[in-house]
Amino acid sequence: MAIIIIFLTCLSFYEALYIKNGFLKDQFAELKKLEDENNPNFVVEAISLFFEDSQKLLSNIAMAFFFKHVDAYVHQFKGSSASIGAMRLKDVCVSFQNYCEAQNLEGCLRCLQQVQQECSVSKNKLERLFMIVAAGGAIQ
Repeated sequence: MAIIIIFLTCLSFYEALYIKNGFLKDQFAELKKLEDENNPNFVVEAISLFFEDSQKLLSNIAMAFFFKHVDAYVHQFKGSSASIGAMRLKDVCVSFQNYCEAQNLEGCLRCLQQVQQECSVSKNKLERLFMIVAAGGAIQ
């Protein structure tokens, strides 16, 4: 029983920390509501798919030649980020889109680096959260 309380305390701490620091927002809470006994790993699966798709989108963005193509990929990335509650990532995508619209190459390159960094940080933080879940905790 004490172990379960420790897991839940750690889980609550990490989740609160991520929300406070802007890594996760309300949409993440909405995702958790979709998890039930029929689909107990819904959040982990949704986040895993997001990061798989993110790698493809980042590759497409880096290889895109025209601003309108970059903007289309960034728009998709922004929507995906918002759908899992990764608001810091979504906010960088908004800036990225603004640079695409202005056809500002330097700004786009800077934002690409920021998106890559935020994606990496978010992935690491969520993996920590999911390790707690895998060890016996539950996302409350």
